[in-house]
Amino acid sequence: MQAPAAVDGGLDAVMQSMAARPHGHAVFTESQYLALLKTRLESSGDLYFRFPDHLEKVTRRPAPESLVIDSGTLTVTRGKMHHTVALAAYPQLAVFIDSIRATLAGDRAALERSFTLQFAADGPHWTLSLTPRDAKLAALVRQIRIDGSGDAISTVETLRADGDRSVMVITPVSDG
Repeated sequence: MQAPAAVDGGLDAVMQSMAARPHGHAVFTESQYLALLKTRLESSGDLYFRFPDHLEKVTRRPAPESLVIDSGTLTVTRGKMHHTVALAAYPQLAVFIDSIRATLAGDRAALERSFTLQFAADGPHWTLSLTPRDAKLAALVRQIRIDGSGDAISTVETLRADGDRSVMVITPVSDG
């Protein structure tokens, strides 16, 4: 087990490494495990990030959908339907989205405002566990676990308070 100073130093190093990347592109496969269903729901597509706060999730399968977070606004596109909302009007949604955005941006302070952080590392591989501080969010999400290596996120697992969970596996796409 690492001493607290080593853990903090490891988290700081990961955050600095993440912050040094101005943009990123990855493919994802997401599996949702819901108590109401016998089989998992799967989706896949692309993720795009542009420092400091642009995050885009483009689902290609099973049906096209686009979620774009940019400067505090969420835009959802499904077919011909477009819906835009200010995240400030939905604070629990904003905090949930910020768990990924702030990690990608290397913004530890933003993460610590909304979550209790637990960090563990084994060489270049690391795990960051986020437990919501806000009781309303905690009633929805028990924990978000982000696994990665170096400056890349490989998995985001969301454990919901009702026992359902989702696992997103992320594979970076080369910039070159």
